[in-house]
Amino acid sequence: MRVVDLIEKKKKGQKHSREEIEFLIKSIMDGSAADYQISAWLMAVYFNGMDIEETTNLTRAMIKSGEVLDLSAISENIVDKHSTGGVGDKITLILIPILQALGVPIVKLSGRGLGFTGGTIDKLEAIPNFNCALSMEKIFSQVKEIGAAIASQTTNLAPADGKLYALRDVTATVDSMPLIASSIVSKKLASGANNIILDVKYGSGAFMKTPKEANELSALMVEVGKNLGKKLSAVVTSMDEPLGRAVGNAVEVIEVIEFLKGNICKDLEEITYKIASLALIKEQKAQDEKQALEMIKKVVESKKALKCFEALISSQGGNSKVVYDYNLLPQASKKIEILSQENGYVSSIDAMKIAKASKILGAGREKKTDIIDYSAGVYLNKKTGEVVKENEPIATIYTNIKDTKIAADMVMEAFKFSKELPEEKSLIFAVIE
Repeated sequence: MRVVDLIEKKKKGQKHSREEIEFLIKSIMDGSAADYQISAWLMAVYFNGMDIEETTNLTRAMIKSGEVLDLSAISENIVDKHSTGGVGDKITLILIPILQALGVPIVKLSGRGLGFTGGTIDKLEAIPNFNCALSMEKIFSQVKEIGAAIASQTTNLAPADGKLYALRDVTATVDSMPLIASSIVSKKLASGANNIILDVKYGSGAFMKTPKEANELSALMVEVGKNLGKKLSAVVTSMDEPLGRAVGNAVEVIEVIEFLKGNICKDLEEITYKIASLALIKEQKAQDEKQALEMIKKVVESKKALKCFEALISSQGGNSKVVYDYNLLPQASKKIEILSQENGYVSSIDAMKIAKASKILGAGREKKTDIIDYSAGVYLNKKTGEVVKENEPIATIYTNIKDTKIAADMVMEAFKFSKELPEEKSLIFAVIE
């Protein structure tokens, strides 16, 4: 068997066998396949696709390329949640303490932000001394003690995905449905959880631009999971405008804490509570969504979820006093209000423009090695559907950079206004199980 033969086969639109895909991944891992060969194969896949059986076999081979965590010593029902990436997406940080408070064990292995998407690990590391580099022993003991752990992903999980993604990134083959599905599912299944909920986003601030694309990707990933004997669910959600009001790192941590204190932003509530409800039903903690929502609201209103977030911070070495004193978080030297130039209603806020502005302000990175400013970010004083008056603040930017004009202009451009109250729309397009 030769790699060149597999390139030829896929170039002609033919189907790979399981053995061929396993040979290809083995060749990537041992270095016998040259980068230019794998690049040619990726382009052939991009144009000719892979069917569900091929995608399943690719996912399986990528899982087997590295370590597979066994979390059964903690529980037979570990929950994990994954987002395909978005702007102001702090759902994980709200979801975990809610599930903690309701007795659902959760192990979350997360990544750092790259490009326009924010990373859960970056947000947590804005908390002084918070440690995301946890050993498996620490994860096990912490979940047994408090019910949850959040750690940075190890390169030992599905390492073939890392090698493939590096080439996809430079060959314009990132947006291939089977390659995206196998990438996400392989890492999630290698992480050891057996109840995985995917938040698949679409819109201006997401990789998938339409609900149809996001729905197709969701169905593919759920099917691959089933083929590999795992329970995957997907919630297809809108990312046309930022989630919540804060975009950045420290500013998002504050919004998470405020939510858990009962100061709830409606869009965060809609998606977080839907995912939490799914988890509770799958874990047989609730019979239906109505009961699940009652349970969720109770632990938020009683501040039990807030106490769980405090416990999570303390257990991972962080200063839990940030829950009551936001001055302990990184502080930006500049705080600039962006003022409305008209009266009316906010009709839309472009997520991508807010994300780009936030990155200019210092909150994001282009390369994994870039240093980010945890204090930088954007706060949306106004959200879609809210009344705004001329010279009233619509957003506030936080930064330490000298020249803020480009970012400030970008934030202003992100806002669109109307004289009529815009129609309120659900952010949830579909749930696929």
